[in-house]
Amino acid sequence: MMNKLIASLVTCAVVLPASFAGAEALLIKGSDTLGAKLVPQLAEAYQAENPGTSFNITAEGSSTAFSALLDKTADIGMSSRKAKPAEVSAAAAKGIELKEVVVAHDGMGIVVNESNPIQELTIKQVEAIFTGDVSDWSAVGGAPGKISIYTRNTSSGTYADFKELAMKKRDYTEAAQKMAGNEQIASEVAKNPAGIGYVGIAYLKTPGLRAVKINGVAPTAQAIQDKSYPLARPTFYYTGGEATGEARKFIDFTLSDKGQKIAEQVGFVPAK
Repeated sequence: MMNKLIASLVTCAVVLPASFAGAEALLIKGSDTLGAKLVPQLAEAYQAENPGTSFNITAEGSSTAFSALLDKTADIGMSSRKAKPAEVSAAAAKGIELKEVVVAHDGMGIVVNESNPIQELTIKQVEAIFTGDVSDWSAVGGAPGKISIYTRNTSSGTYADFKELAMKKRDYTEAAQKMAGNEQIASEVAKNPAGIGYVGIAYLKTPGLRAVKINGVAPTAQAIQDKSYPLARPTFYYTGGEATGEARKFIDFTLSDKGQKIAEQVGFVPAK
């Protein structure tokens, strides 16, 4: 039913114009996890050093990165998950070899409303909640009340990664409310005392939220770096073949000390 599906139609699109007319924009499409905060800040810093460049950044989910690379409407695809075998095969059928670069590391933090007394969940309890095996907070040590579940939508790489890392690839409960991005999930959980969702670590400090420990481990940068946090994962840039020109320069900038410092400031863990 529609009241069980909150589907935002707002596209996160950022256009950073060049300092002079006529410059061809670098087209970057894909992941909201990367495209909502990190890549726009990287692009702004890159422009400060290269004032003749412009960017068009669209963040509608990781799946859109691969479709855009295949139809050549993106120079760089942003993804919070690895390319699926079917996506690699579809690219190969068009004579395109997908090239992958790890941009930074992230963690999917499980967040509840700050009024929720729950401080910690096991990964098994997380699976039970998001698959619908458990529907009341009292079943996981909370106060009695129905659990409101917020997830990303199906085009999201985070949606797929969470399903694999936290749910043993099981299906989400039909009661889950699907959101377009991290910011939307954070906003809904912050308003709903019964809410629970998952967001990238860059969103964990949203007012009204609290991240819970998973198997006793908090989603800190150190826990993501040493992989002790169970919902840690890399994030990626993809290109169709070896990157060249401005795309190559921007990828190199992202991986530079300055670019990785920006990633760290935004809330990611550096790739190196």
